[in-house]
Amino acid sequence: MVGPDYRQPEPPVPATWQAPLPHGGNAARLAEWWRQFDDPLVAELIGLAERSNPSLSQALARIEQSRANAASARSRLFPATSLHAGERRSGGSGMTPSQTVASASLDASWEIDLFGANRRGREAAKARLEGAQATWHDARVSLAAEVAQEYLGLRTCEALLTEAELDLDSRRNTEQLTARKVAAGFAATPDNALASASTAEAETRVLGQRNDCDISIKSLVALTGTAETDLRARLAPHTGRIPSPASLGIDELPAQVISHRPDVVAAERELAAASADIGGAEAARYPRLSLSGTIGPQFVRLDGAKQQASIWSFGPALDLPLFDAGLRAANVDAARARYDEALAGYKAKVRQAVREVEQSLVKLGRGVERARASRQAADGYDSAFRAAEQRWQAGIGSQLELEELRRLAITARSQHLAVLRENVAAWIGLYRAVGGDWQPATELPH
Repeated sequence: MVGPDYRQPEPPVPATWQAPLPHGGNAARLAEWWRQFDDPLVAELIGLAERSNPSLSQALARIEQSRANAASARSRLFPATSLHAGERRSGGSGMTPSQTVASASLDASWEIDLFGANRRGREAAKARLEGAQATWHDARVSLAAEVAQEYLGLRTCEALLTEAELDLDSRRNTEQLTARKVAAGFAATPDNALASASTAEAETRVLGQRNDCDISIKSLVALTGTAETDLRARLAPHTGRIPSPASLGIDELPAQVISHRPDVVAAERELAAASADIGGAEAARYPRLSLSGTIGPQFVRLDGAKQQASIWSFGPALDLPLFDAGLRAANVDAARARYDEALAGYKAKVRQAVREVEQSLVKLGRGVERARASRQAADGYDSAFRAAEQRWQAGIGSQLELEELRRLAITARSQHLAVLRENVAAWIGLYRAVGGDWQPATELPH
C-alpha cells in the first residue's frame, strides 16, 4: 500500500502531575461514581437526561452514519455481482421477419486493490466510526457533569434561600421591636427607619434568591426533558441539601489518564483517518486494475424458429492516469495538510485535557481546610450577632452594631455555602476532566 502507515503520536503530557493528588479515592469506582453521592436524585436526573437529550441523539445518529460509511468502504474490497435479464422484440415492414431475443446474465466485477486505495478508505472509515463513538461518550460525560453542576447550583441556591428567609424573619422581628421602643420613647425615630430599610433589603434578597432558584429549575427541566411539576415533586424532599460525592483517586500517570478521555480519543481517531486519507489520495495517482465477467443464456425466436446459446465474457481493464494538470498531486497535498491540521488539533486537545485535570486538582487542594475555616468563621460571626441581638433587646446595645454584625454573619454563611459548592463542583470537574466513566472497552451504542 502507498501512503504512510499510521502510528499514534506520543501525547505531549508531563511525566507526573504537578498539582497534589486527592487521597482516599478509588479510580476503579468511577463508573458508578454518580451513585456514590449521598443524594440518589443526582444519578436519577442524569439517567433522565441521557434518555431524552437531543445532543446525545445527534451523536448517536452520527455513529450510525459512520457505521454505514465503514460498511460501504469495506464492501469495496470484495467482488460485486448483479443479475441482468431482458427481452427485446424487433421487426420491420415488408418481408422483414420479426425477431425476439431474450437473455439473462450474471455480471461480476472486482477492482484489484493494487496500491491500497480501498484499504486506506476502509482504514479511514473505521477510524472515523471509532471517533464518532468516542464523541458520543464525550457528549454523555459532559451532559452528566452539566446536570450534576446545575443540580448542585440549585441545592446551593435553596440553602441560600433558607438563610435569606431566616434572616428576613429576624429583621422583621427587629423592626417590630424597634417600633415598640420608638412608641414607648426608648428609641429614636431614625432607628425605626433603619430597621424598616433593613427589612426591605432582606425582602429584596429573598426575592432575588427565589428567582435564581427558579432559573436553575428551568435549566434542569431543559436538560432532563421532565415536566416541571414532576421535577419539582422529585426535588421537594431534599430542599437546600447540598449533595456530597465520594472521593476520586488518580493513581495513573498523565498519559494514562488522558487516554481515558473520549474527546482525546476522538481527536486521535480523526488523526488516524487523516493519515489513511493521504494513502487514498496517493493511490489515486497510480493505475487501477479491475476484472469483469459475464455469463448467461440467450434465446432467439425468428420466424417461429428457436435458437439457444450460452454467452460469456471475461477480461481485465486497466485505468492509467496520464495527465490531469496537477489535480491528483494537489489532492495529496491537501490530504497532508488535513493531517497536519488534525495533528495540531490532537495536541491542542491533549493540552486542554492536562490543563483541566491540573486545574481540577488545584481546586480540590485544601478544600477540606477551606470548608472547615469558613464554617468556623460563620459560627463565630453568628455567635457575635446573637450576643449583640441579646444586648440590643435588653436596651444596652446599638442597632447600628446589630445590623453590621448581621451583615457580617450573612456574608460568612453565604461564603461557607459557596465553599461547599466549590468543593463539590471541583469533584465533578475532576470527573469530567479524567474522562468520566468511559473506557475504550466500554460497550458502544447500536
